[in-house]
Amino acid sequence: MEQDYRPHEIENKWQKKWNESRIFQAEPDKREKFFITIPYPYLNGNLHAGHTRTFTIGDVVARHKRMLGYNVLYPMGFHVTGTPIVGLAELIASQDPQTMDVYERLHGIPGDILPTLNTPEKIVDYFKVEAEKTMRMIGYSIDWRRKFTTTDPTYKKFIEWQYTRLEEKGLIVKGSHPVKWCPNDNNPVEDHDILHGEEATIVEYTLIKFRYRDLVLPCATLRPETTYGVTNLWVNPEVDYVKARVEKDGNVEFWVVSRDAFRKLTFTDRTVEYVEDVPAKSIIGIKLTNPVTGDEVISLPASFVRPENGSGIVMSVPAHAPFDYLALRDLYDADLSEYGITEDLRKIELISLIQVPEFGEFPAKEIVESMGIVNQEDPKAEEATKIVYRREFHGGVLKELTGKYKGYPVSKIKDILTRDFIASNAGETFYEFSEPVVCRCGTPCVVNMVKGQWFLNYSSPEWKAKVYKCLDQMRIIPTEYRVEFENKVDWLKDKACARRKGLGTRLPFDKEWLIESLGDSTIYMSYYIIARFIEKGDLALEQLTLSFFDYVLLGKGDSAAVSAETGLKQELVEEIRSHLNYWYPVDLRSSGKDLVPNHLLFFLFHHVALFEEEKWPKVLAVNGFVSLEGQKMSKSKGPILTMESAVSNYGADITRMYILSTAEQTQDADWQKTGIDSARRQVDRFYAFAKDVIESGKRGTLSAELKQIDRWMLSRMQNYIKETNTALDSIQTREAIQNSFFLLINDVRWYQRRGGEALLYYVLDNWVRLMTPFTPHLCEEIWEAMEHEDPISLAQYPLYNEDLIDDGAELAEEAVKSTLNDIEEIIRVTKMTPQKVYLYTAPAWKAEAIKCACELQVETPLEVGTLIKTLMAKPELKRFGKEIPKFVQKIVPEFKSGGAERYETFAYLGLDEQDLLKESASFLEKEIGCPVEIQSADSPEYDPQKKSRFAEPLRPAIYIEEKKEE
Repeated sequence: MEQDYRPHEIENKWQKKWNESRIFQAEPDKREKFFITIPYPYLNGNLHAGHTRTFTIGDVVARHKRMLGYNVLYPMGFHVTGTPIVGLAELIASQDPQTMDVYERLHGIPGDILPTLNTPEKIVDYFKVEAEKTMRMIGYSIDWRRKFTTTDPTYKKFIEWQYTRLEEKGLIVKGSHPVKWCPNDNNPVEDHDILHGEEATIVEYTLIKFRYRDLVLPCATLRPETTYGVTNLWVNPEVDYVKARVEKDGNVEFWVVSRDAFRKLTFTDRTVEYVEDVPAKSIIGIKLTNPVTGDEVISLPASFVRPENGSGIVMSVPAHAPFDYLALRDLYDADLSEYGITEDLRKIELISLIQVPEFGEFPAKEIVESMGIVNQEDPKAEEATKIVYRREFHGGVLKELTGKYKGYPVSKIKDILTRDFIASNAGETFYEFSEPVVCRCGTPCVVNMVKGQWFLNYSSPEWKAKVYKCLDQMRIIPTEYRVEFENKVDWLKDKACARRKGLGTRLPFDKEWLIESLGDSTIYMSYYIIARFIEKGDLALEQLTLSFFDYVLLGKGDSAAVSAETGLKQELVEEIRSHLNYWYPVDLRSSGKDLVPNHLLFFLFHHVALFEEEKWPKVLAVNGFVSLEGQKMSKSKGPILTMESAVSNYGADITRMYILSTAEQTQDADWQKTGIDSARRQVDRFYAFAKDVIESGKRGTLSAELKQIDRWMLSRMQNYIKETNTALDSIQTREAIQNSFFLLINDVRWYQRRGGEALLYYVLDNWVRLMTPFTPHLCEEIWEAMEHEDPISLAQYPLYNEDLIDDGAELAEEAVKSTLNDIEEIIRVTKMTPQKVYLYTAPAWKAEAIKCACELQVETPLEVGTLIKTLMAKPELKRFGKEIPKFVQKIVPEFKSGGAERYETFAYLGLDEQDLLKESASFLEKEIGCPVEIQSADSPEYDPQKKSRFAEPLRPAIYIEEKKEE
């Protein structure tokens, strides 16, 4: 091995060897298979730290399973359909300054190349090469023979088949539905098309139509039941309002809304015409009719009303909404004469409509007063609102005031009320984003009711039932995300599946439309199996017929008929089907948490729609995001850390280890320079240790006579092997690295500090295999230096061996370590120079008390009184009657707080502390720098300060004799 760790040299060497040996190219055999997929990257930029985390998690799992003996398939493709790449090409073609800066400076595209990427095709060709090169640089164990892009003609045939079959099943329908829409592109937008608001959802509001003479002042609400408690409306004096003629289903009304709301209404399924501007002051102080109760309510001024939210007019329910209560209370002493309002607003009575167990009649008033909220600006008002809403939603029922709805749970009433309010023309449905959405072209998006649009019928109860069944059979990692998936299935509505612009596959039954980018990325995992045969040249485009896909993917039809139709050999058709049967279903789909409400849901929906139950996915795993020095990364704006720059600067293995050790599962990771520099130093130490062990030439075996410290190291190693395997099974990469590296390296240091050396080669042999999924290049280099011929990537992963666990050795070593720590702490605090240290082991009666406590707790929970009574009943212990209560009161809490196991080991294994400390005396003397003498507290020969009385099992008493100054 080289003197110093040189990551890039080692990584280039082993990537070349892996490529030449083709060890990651998977073919069916007799082994148990493991098929893992991760979302293929979208190629509108270079891969970044977020990809690094998700893809490396996938690779770690793949490598771990491969070393456990599974036949692992880990493939990769490239996603390029939709509008983002088209939009990027347009920005580059127009030399947009921000785009040119970000892509040259942060994505690292050379200045002479970037301007040439001015068409979607050139962008795809450039980034697919860069993406593969980067994934090879970081050492992913991918079977690259199966790669494809989603605009490949053969892939388009596969998508045409999928959508033909979905349409035949009635799962694709035509109609009018709300979609995210870019007015500039005149196209629906999906998550990949969005610059801001990627996580926004379309929220269904109920518009309540309050009336004033011949006008309607609509108010949007998520809680239509609260209409029964409205006391007033809120209008912002600074907002521009307009009067509009609104026609729907032949019904004509004149509405007053904000100018922003008017624009949004033009994209709905209403005919909307501008009539005139309406001064805000003219609609403040007026008396309107509540369309549900018939009550008269007044409109009041409020600066908090935002014109872009809902209709720009808000209804007020001060009994149940803390903000409304505060806003109304804040107006009690205000001079509103400029609006013609002279009445005393204190006379407005709160209207209670929901019974909540945790609250009285007026929840908003009650929580405002109990939390001491001063006014609307008080930060606590937001928390108060959340508390009231949560308690009312989960435990509230409607009161008698609501008439026939009395007794209904708040959580079940929304759809019923909305339907009834629409039927009586008291309300209408209105769709709004949960947060502002901006298209990549820079245009603010709207919710558009598109007519004649093609939709995936995700709202179908039958389809959802199959997805629920699939989820019930699946493992979800982490387990708490199961509820998240179930909720998202419950809420999922019909979704537009086609668009007019962008890259993609045309709908086979309506060629004017392109299938949108998330719709064509749902079952592509099955295409990896076919892609292998396309890559070999076994399949031509015209042979990919509907019946071909039916047979090889679903087992429908007859191989001879497919052979006759396509001209393919029957044996080949059957071989492709056998490959599908071998590899499918997907054993693990691992992804970032941002894909839970879209791609991962659609992945489930389409699998259950097309495949038989035995081919449904088995496991879904979700991981968190990555930020850069605390800042959220953005492909299009920055900051961004590309995978290529991380690997170039730090090396593949250090990048891999660091990105996976900073956060667990759905926690978000933060890439920090100080952290990655620390990881480099740790890996350097690992390399140096391996080099020293190998060059020492010592090859200790387990058959040799082992000392206590060797048995301790063996036992500790088994614990780390067990914990690492358990963590990797749950895809807890941080926990796995903690056990396979950081905790283990500390124990190895202690082992060497204690003079242990017989097992160093054994430790390295296991350690290097434990670390292989995380730092594969370095581990291959060490493995080769250990004179192994076969690659470590295919070696057996260490497995837990219970026979090597030695609780006694572990407890003994813990006692030695804690004793040393205690001595060093006394020296540090007293600042004395020790001349001699005396250690007093516990008296026999205390050991007997511990043993008695262990026996008692087997039958009943250990209690102080019971243990004292039991000990005092023993004749040989009676003479310690004064000391027993104090000792018992000290150890019982330790038993209850987790100390029972170590005391049981001490009692049942009969640990002889005196022998242990005498055996360790030379080590302690070397560490402390002075003689150490061991005595028993039962008969101390020298104890000038009576320290021996403090001796306890596993905690010897200490007396330090200070060195006299000469």
